[in-house]
Amino acid sequence: MSAPTPAGPAPEGRGLQPPAFGRPSPALLARADRGYARFLAQAAPDGCTDDHDQDDAARRR
Repeated sequence: MSAPTPAGPAPEGRGLQPPAFGRPSPALLARADRGYARFLAQAAPDGCTDDHDQDDAARRR
């Protein structure tokens, strides 16, 4: 046997999810900001290495 189907719409309520479900917490945003700032602070590798000819060979292909 199956359970009877309710006649009306489901009641409105919070259910099992917290009210801010799907929104990142302030702590998570701060951590992401610090990681992104650290990523931007890294020095970009020099485009002209002249240590070897591998880069030049790849460009000529």
